[in-house]
Amino acid sequence: MLICEKICVHLCLKSMRDLAIIILAAGEGTRMKSNLAKVLHPLGGRPMLSYPLKLAKQMKAKRILVVIGHQGERVRATFQDEGVKFVEQKEQKGTGHAVWQTKKYLGDFSGNILVLYGDVPLLREETVEQLTARHKTSKAYATLLTVILKNPAGYGRIVRDERGNFLRIVEDRDANAEEKKTKEINTGIGCFKAKELFATLRKVKPDNKKNEYYLTDVFGILKKEGKKIETSVAKDPQEVMGLNDRKQLAVAETVLQRHNS
Repeated sequence: MLICEKICVHLCLKSMRDLAIIILAAGEGTRMKSNLAKVLHPLGGRPMLSYPLKLAKQMKAKRILVVIGHQGERVRATFQDEGVKFVEQKEQKGTGHAVWQTKKYLGDFSGNILVLYGDVPLLREETVEQLTARHKTSKAYATLLTVILKNPAGYGRIVRDERGNFLRIVEDRDANAEEKKTKEINTGIGCFKAKELFATLRKVKPDNKKNEYYLTDVFGILKKEGKKIETSVAKDPQEVMGLNDRKQLAVAETVLQRHNS
């Protein structure tokens, strides 16, 4: 069975040559307490952003776009030889707004779009392959990467129906007592049909405390419209960990050293 699954993943990846990857890297990273843009902080002797960039190239995407903002020119200069397209997000109005900035370059793209994050450097190729294969074989409009946490407090929970199908994402602050028992959480990483992604982003509203446009709202909107949503579960919570402060950066450094030993 395992061999069959690997063959399926391989064939699906071959058929996903119509893949574009967007890496969100515009954040300032104030919790790092540094003048350096978050994605430029060193990890294993390399800037943090170099890891998702390497992953994007391993996926052999047709197009790779990096959304930059804070210290954008410095980020661009650091990675000017990577052969990727840099897209500026002049105002940081959320992840949905960041992805929307790429429409100028992907508006005519008819394939699938994978959204990664510049501050999630430990994500493995195997996990992304499973996500994209799931998206392709299920013919979903959008497929979300999730993970199971022992302590999911503070994270958006995945709500499913009695058959295990995705229903919605409920934020921790909005979750009821029963929903808070759920340990499966949203990572924010997802694969989308390109045309449906941009069409749905038009419908996203900044109805939240931060007054931002959230990419994850796309899943709920598509679900309400009766369109198929799928999920893929990452095996290791550490690989989807976002690095927001020095403590998390130190943890990632330890994990990286263990993987390389």
